[in-house]
Parts: sequence; C-alpha cells; structure tokens
Amino acid sequence: MRKAKLELVERGEQTTLYSICFENENLSEFGKFLTKFKDHAKLQRDFQTIVRVLEIILSDGAAERRFRNEGKMNDRVCALALDSRKLRLYCLRLSDKVVILGNGGIKTVAKYQDSEELAGYVMDLQLFDAILKEEKNKGIISFEKTGLDEITHKYFNL
Repeated sequence: MRKAKLELVERGEQTTLYSICFENENLSEFGKFLTKFKDHAKLQRDFQTIVRVLEIILSDGAAERRFRNEGKMNDRVCALALDSRKLRLYCLRLSDKVVILGNGGIKTVAKYQDSEELAGYVMDLQLFDAILKEEKNKGIISFEKTGLDEITHKYFNL
C-alpha cells in the first residue's frame, strides 16, 4: 500500500492546481511530468501547449470543455483536451475551481489501457478520486471551494 498527499502546484485567479505526491518521493506526479518532458525536443510543441492551457485554466477557470474524460463513468479522471495526439497529461477535474494534476506520457496506443505506464497514471488518479469522494461524503472537504488546503498535510492510503 502506498501513501500519498496533495501538494499545491499553483493558485490562480479562478482555479487552484494540486498534484499527488507519494510518500518518500521528492517530486509530485506533475513535477515528474514536467521533468520528463520539458526538454523533450520532439514533443516541445505539445508540452508548451499543455503549459499554456494550464495558465488559461488558472486565470479563467477549469471549464469542462478544456478536458476530455479518460477514466470510467464513476470517476473524474480526464486529460487536457488538446489537439495533440501524442502527449497526455492526466488529471482530476473536481470543479471549475479545483484540478489535481497527475502524470502523463506519450500516447502510442489507441487506448490508455493498452499502455502499462499510462494505465498506471490513470489508476493512481482513480484511487485518489475515490478517497476524495469519501472525504467529501464525510464533510471533511468541499470541491466547490477554490482550494483543498485543509487536506494538503494529510497522507492517504492508496
């Protein structure tokens, strides 16, 4: 069993971005994504597009149209809705105000389920989403706020 917590990535005018950080790891999942692709020459255009879309989300809000559902019907796993056919960044869109950024990679298969790497990133988000729903049902958190600061110090068992 792994433990993970939320880490603040950036707070914008309309939206707050978080990422999952596993216990005993220096980088969050989004940090790993950035490190992996920031200097990848062949994917630089896709990478820059992802960064620009995240900047827009921070200032304008996380409207549904900016995301594409990727997980199952009962979870909130999605990817940024980009024209890119190669690079994917998976995340949880909890509301117009809160997004949890995961990891991502190069999509070389038709479905993420056909890639062990991508399926793993989606599964981590699905597990974290289930935990957050449970916390919401207990009244501990609210996704409608502009942030989830009340739980960034807490580790969850995945």
